[in-house]
Amino acid sequence: MKRSQLQVLTGSSLLVIAAVFLAAVVLSGLFLRGLRVDLTENRLYTLTDGTKAVIDKIEEPINLYFFFSEDAARDLPPLRNYAARVRELIEEMAARSNGKIRFEAINPQPFTESEDRATGFGLRSVPVGANGQSLFFGLAGTNSTDGQTIIPFFQPDKEGFLEYDLAKLISTLSDSKRPVVGLISTLEMGPGFDPALGQPRDAWVIDEELRQLFEIRRLRAPYTTIADDVDLLMVVHPKGLSDDALYVIDQFVLRGGRLLVFVDPHSEIDGPGPGSQFEAMGRERSSNLGKLFEAWGVRYDPGVVVLDSQLAVPVRPDPNQQPVRHPAILGLGEADMSQQDVVTSGMAAVNLTTAGRFDLADQAPVRMETLLQSTANAMLTGIENVQVMPDPSTLMEGFIATGQRYVLAARLHAERLPTAFPERSGEGHLAESTKDVNIILVGDTDMLADRLWVQVQGFFGQRMLNPFASNGDFVVNAVDNLVGSTDLIQVRTRAIAARAFDTVDAIKRRADDRFRIKERELQAELQETERRLNELQSNPGESGALSLSPEQQAELERFESQRLRIRGELREVRATLDADIEALGTRLKLINILLMPVLVSLFAAGFALWQVRRRKRAQRGEA
Repeated sequence: MKRSQLQVLTGSSLLVIAAVFLAAVVLSGLFLRGLRVDLTENRLYTLTDGTKAVIDKIEEPINLYFFFSEDAARDLPPLRNYAARVRELIEEMAARSNGKIRFEAINPQPFTESEDRATGFGLRSVPVGANGQSLFFGLAGTNSTDGQTIIPFFQPDKEGFLEYDLAKLISTLSDSKRPVVGLISTLEMGPGFDPALGQPRDAWVIDEELRQLFEIRRLRAPYTTIADDVDLLMVVHPKGLSDDALYVIDQFVLRGGRLLVFVDPHSEIDGPGPGSQFEAMGRERSSNLGKLFEAWGVRYDPGVVVLDSQLAVPVRPDPNQQPVRHPAILGLGEADMSQQDVVTSGMAAVNLTTAGRFDLADQAPVRMETLLQSTANAMLTGIENVQVMPDPSTLMEGFIATGQRYVLAARLHAERLPTAFPERSGEGHLAESTKDVNIILVGDTDMLADRLWVQVQGFFGQRMLNPFASNGDFVVNAVDNLVGSTDLIQVRTRAIAARAFDTVDAIKRRADDRFRIKERELQAELQETERRLNELQSNPGESGALSLSPEQQAELERFESQRLRIRGELREVRATLDADIEALGTRLKLINILLMPVLVSLFAAGFALWQVRRRKRAQRGEA
């Protein structure tokens, strides 16, 4: 074959390849539109079944406006990466909706209409950088009936709940009706009249918070039925409920109704006012769900309180004395709350007092997930030991930690739950649940009271609230989660996009352990050496002046030399602390800089050699 013919053939082949490539691109755009492949390890861009179900139920179009100040975040790479993650997840949801979700990304500039638009939605900006630029990073959503909801600011530390927050926003816009919460409570949580003071009584702050978000329907005895439009039943301090009332709750749960229960072995807020101490001592303050707990396999003793020496909150029984820690008043931190449940994740503090504990009996028909729990430095005590708030020091006498962490709040799940009243029958009676059961139990009612989580102050006729704990967030999150659809409840925490350097972290821990051990040894040796030096230098002679014998002088010089050696070893230990990490970094650099190019070059050379041999075989065949 002549060279000119070969050149023409080569040029024609390239044109054919280019044409085939362009055709493949056009055809893939037409026939493979919307096709996605998620190759991330934790399936970060694969929507959960619950989210898909929420999106599929959208009937009217929803508009989502994503506001992110790209210019203000130019020098914040982690925030820019998270913003890209948020945007891509919203785009994935929009692609799933078949046009029902209309998505628009907006970069609000200062003093522009887009900034006014973000502010008008209620999004908040934060100052960043040396010049204090305003950064918006939130989402606003609207529907066709003028409904509106927002995520004011996406917090990177809540990335695990990003999909839940987005699905919840979409679910809220899809249903404009406020969820109905039925409330059964033997405590007066709402506004009313205080006969002792002869004046109106303000509602508890938590009651106000719930009324702003949900339709609260207060149910009064006798409880004969619960309306079908009630999405959640909230039971607070069920003291002395009749079997008929318990049966109504039982059937509500079996129909698929959600349930939030606050019980208490010793409710301090359930009692007469000051000055009635004698009456308070004889008043029953415990609450229980009796037959329902027994049928569910929940073990709860209304006569037992959890004490915890590690979580004990300081109190001042006597104004003239120092505060003492009260083991019955518990200040839970992040480590004592489930970080895998949307109700408790990200909370800083929750306060409880004289709380009870939950456990499951063998062969219980429900599964229990812990939400709040004590530390291992805890024990159980009878309510008679905590009545009328004795001196906290008396509770610490004889305190012996059991080493067990007690469950203070929990979520119950069940696919099939039997009735607690199998002897009953009649029209509409259910012998077992027809839908999945979702219940949250809390072993304390005092956590709802203002004094445990929020300071309330008057300001020109307005109540100013200053929360110092997350009790309110816990209750609102629990109600919000339970009133959501079954699909929304199924949306769980997701893995975050940021990947931890597990190998590096392990190396750091090992190196740090070696460093700490060696440092302690050298520090002890150094202290002993300096002690001996001080003894020698402070030894006076007969004349009262400093006088050292030749042997003492030699010993002094030896200790001085030893001190310098030890200090040098300490510096060397500190200098080699990150040696393993540096070695790992060097190996990774060698792999990236040398090994990968070598492998690519070898592959290219092998491919070229294979092409040459194939061409030679083809030429021999033609010959």
